[in-house]
Amino acid sequence: MKKLLPLVLLALCCSCVQAKPPKPLLWKVSDGNNSVYLLGSFHALKPDDYPLADSVEAAFADAERVAFELSPEELQSPMLVQKMMMAAVLPAGTSLQQQMTPAEFAQLQAYASKHDLNLANYDRLEPWFMSLVISSMEMQQAGLDPKQGLDRHLMARAAEANKATLGLETADEQIAALDSMSAQEQQQALAEALDTADDFKAEIDRLHAQWRAGNDKALYAEMGAKFKAEYPGLYQRIDVDRNNAWLPKIHAMLDQESETDTLVVVGSLHLLGREGLVAQLKAKGYKVERL
Repeated sequence: MKKLLPLVLLALCCSCVQAKPPKPLLWKVSDGNNSVYLLGSFHALKPDDYPLADSVEAAFADAERVAFELSPEELQSPMLVQKMMMAAVLPAGTSLQQQMTPAEFAQLQAYASKHDLNLANYDRLEPWFMSLVISSMEMQQAGLDPKQGLDRHLMARAAEANKATLGLETADEQIAALDSMSAQEQQQALAEALDTADDFKAEIDRLHAQWRAGNDKALYAEMGAKFKAEYPGLYQRIDVDRNNAWLPKIHAMLDQESETDTLVVVGSLHLLGREGLVAQLKAKGYKVERL
């Protein structure tokens, strides 16, 4: 599936000027006493994806607290990448090359040579980490910068406004979800990253355009539905299990608070589909409206 790696990062500067702010994937969930705003993020954006829509600005202004997948402290910690690399270390006596077919490794060598990438730095790391390295490089080649991502932008805004922030999960929990990929899933992910590198820009541009248009149905069809169909186990661990772990925390924001409103900013896929946070909260009887 060609959409897996953008999803995992999304799961991670254009010269043209955008005519208007992105239409947000933004919902308001209410229980009569207070509200939770759910905002779908794109984790890497362009400078001209700003300013944000008025509805996002209003939700941010109304919220006393902002929640992210990871707390700002963990996401911005220099230890985060080190933790990921430690989790990806292969067992003693094994190498990245041994996890790949000869043809795949030759393809990786060609990619590394073309992009001035020193494979020796990754020889002891699992294929899932290498696939993320390639995906991240291609995303930045397409002009999408993680430092411009909606999460980081709103983290900076929250700090300036002295708003309370929190993470829905820890870095260790997020890394464990990535590291849960089976050997077959990892090999397939890396092979797809290499196979689709030349087409990556067109694909990520299409997803970015759908996000900018606020097209929730197209985004889910492009990412969620295909991901679920072709990688049901990984979809369960990366998307559904994490949603289910976050839901009690969001319930508490609504049920145990009488005045505090919270803006929750997570990857867009976590809001979409039958297993998404929006549908699950609506099924629980909360008032849910798209803004």
